[in-house]
Amino acid sequence: MSFDDQISRVATHLTELRANGRAVREFRLPASADALRQGVPVRLGPGANPRIILRSETFIELGSPAAGSCALVLWTGNPALIADGRLTVVGPDIPEAAGASLPFGQILLVGGQELTDAEHQTVAQTQYVADQIEGYMVKSSSRNIWSRVSHGAAAKGFCFETLGRSLMAIYKSSLPKVQAMEVVFVTSSREDVLGLAGMAQEVREIGAEIVKEHWKAKGYDLDCDLDCRSCHDKEVCDDIRKVAAARLRKEKGGSATAAPPARESREADGPAPIGGTDA
Repeated sequence: MSFDDQISRVATHLTELRANGRAVREFRLPASADALRQGVPVRLGPGANPRIILRSETFIELGSPAAGSCALVLWTGNPALIADGRLTVVGPDIPEAAGASLPFGQILLVGGQELTDAEHQTVAQTQYVADQIEGYMVKSSSRNIWSRVSHGAAAKGFCFETLGRSLMAIYKSSLPKVQAMEVVFVTSSREDVLGLAGMAQEVREIGAEIVKEHWKAKGYDLDCDLDCRSCHDKEVCDDIRKVAAARLRKEKGGSATAAPPARESREADGPAPIGGTDA
């Protein structure tokens, strides 16, 4: 199971945006992780951005709840469907919108012949770069991307090419099975970004099914339609997972075995919001 159909629909969506007069720019970036890193004007890697970016330090905000946000990660076992190194920006770039709060759509297209359902969660979670890009903070990333770029990063030339290069470099260096990657950023309007919401819901549903089947093959039945974050039985389920993990470790002679994930992990939603809304 993969997202080949959705990848084709992204191309159609971009064609429609062009037809509607949206400003669409394309960049061709290098293929290798090392070459991608060489073009990044800020530090890149774990711990590169160790602190929260306060509102007073913010050059631009992307994807706040008021502005609108949507994030998609679409992977395929057919890398020929991906234009490796292509970055598409629909709407204003970061240097053109100082002080603005822009709507933000982020679509990551990832291809690799050896990518399978077993890699789904890892591929989906890798988009949440946390502290890995200097001057770029993901304030909240539950299903959407709400982020900030600092004045310091903007002064160094941080733009969407910087972010695209960084994401491609992180994926290609941390996931050896990724052979091709393409990135799309949309900031043209709230309507353009929220136009992706239907596809995002499909992706979440397919992703949840992939993870359920993956764990079912390991002997766990995760056929539950409740959201763990609002379920009264969450503590009971957590205890069951701990017991199941302990039993598997005992059966395997003490080797570490992961327990089946909670619902929010199965949906690959990413981490909870960082900091308060007034920060």
